[in-house]
Amino acid sequence: MNRLELKVSDFDYHLPDSSIARFPLEERDASKLLVYRSGEISHYIFRDLPGLLPPDAMLVFNNTRVVPARLHFQKESGAWIELMVLDRVYDAENEQPGWVWSCMIGNKKKWHEEEVLSIKKTTEAGPLVLEARWHNREKDEVLLSWQPQNSGFYEVLSQMGEMPIPPYLNRDAEESDKQNYQTVYAKQEGAVAAPTAGLHFTERVLDKLKEKQLAMAELTLHVGLGTFKPMKADKVTDHEMHAEKVVIPGQVLAQLAAHSGPVVAVGTTSIRSLETLYWLGTQWLETGIFPEFLETDQPYQWAHRNPDYRTLCRALAEWMEKENREELRFSTCLYLMPGYEYRIVKGLITNFHQPKSTLMVLVSSFIGDNWKKVYESALEHQYRFLSYGDSSFLMP
Repeated sequence: MNRLELKVSDFDYHLPDSSIARFPLEERDASKLLVYRSGEISHYIFRDLPGLLPPDAMLVFNNTRVVPARLHFQKESGAWIELMVLDRVYDAENEQPGWVWSCMIGNKKKWHEEEVLSIKKTTEAGPLVLEARWHNREKDEVLLSWQPQNSGFYEVLSQMGEMPIPPYLNRDAEESDKQNYQTVYAKQEGAVAAPTAGLHFTERVLDKLKEKQLAMAELTLHVGLGTFKPMKADKVTDHEMHAEKVVIPGQVLAQLAAHSGPVVAVGTTSIRSLETLYWLGTQWLETGIFPEFLETDQPYQWAHRNPDYRTLCRALAEWMEKENREELRFSTCLYLMPGYEYRIVKGLITNFHQPKSTLMVLVSSFIGDNWKKVYESALEHQYRFLSYGDSSFLMP
């Protein structure tokens, strides 16, 4: 079907409330694993994964780290203002020490223009104060400053903030979420949602992957709240895709260039990052300039271009070495829909997603209409769905 004719309702299915996992299992790698390979479905436990991957596979992980991005400020009147810090706009050192953030703001009408909000907390290191004041009310930009200033911002968030667990869990964040809603390999702080496919990995599973000498690489995509943004339009293409920031080290390009087996993305964020790399690299080959942003429709306009991704990655790695660049930084609005031809990724590890979501559209773009058979099987076998739920390994 032409992607322009796709309807959001085409990606709907019945998800019983009882199938939504509101808390994770005690053992991450004890979750169920549905394997879809060449049209066939089989069922395992996640810790079986190392023995199920092709021996020449390369796994690519997203090492972003979720920050406790939800802040609650109480006014003197008793009213509460909630801030969800989303995207750092810039340092505001020329005005007042602090960082300007784009935020989602709850109870915004009760926060007046000149009003300064604050949270005070006593820590082992002494008193800590976080203040919020308007920077640009129309754009929902807030200046956040803190004392003592020698504390890092993310250190302050770890003391003051709550983990931004998904709204569909329909519960308050708990202290245990600070560990549970984080992959064991999380490193780069900046996400406000977890790359949940990675939540099933344990040191035990990673050690087994190393024992089997499977190739592994890490990139960073800072997941935004747009991943939960409902699709309100009737047509799939009318949904506005969110932009997310990506960092890919030069050594990952060298790994991709030298690898001859299938590339398996751990999560939808990794697959978007890798496929975006392909299209921005293709543009770089033609213009000599590496773009910093991929528009939603660009891959569909360039579909006739098809350079080998290994040759492309090799050329990019050589160029980066010549330019003394250690990493590529860019943003992506890539929207993976049915009809898209994957250029790098041949396998996907991912959770079971919400009906009528962009992630369901992505799964359909990867395995076609067989997504319905996969989800029916998962429901029949009582899999747990969404962020804290079970997993799947998909190879068309």
